[in-house]
Amino acid sequence: MRTLLVICLLGMLAAVGYFAYFAMAVEGEPIPTEGSVALALGAGFSVIVGVGLMVLLFFSSRRGYDEPPHFR
Repeated sequence: MRTLLVICLLGMLAAVGYFAYFAMAVEGEPIPTEGSVALALGAGFSVIVGVGLMVLLFFSSRRGYDEPPHFR
């Protein structure tokens, strides 16, 4: 069972690599400067949001907000 899982995962990895290679090998005009700026800003914003959410997660965990309620 585990061998079948590993074979399926390796097959999916090979398929993703195949499609990624041919998606990057498409000939045509390169991304314009505005597109590169938009891509960089979008990626940077996504990283900032992810880091902020992780900070909130650790903050709430350390303060005990994630504990189940205790009734008296």
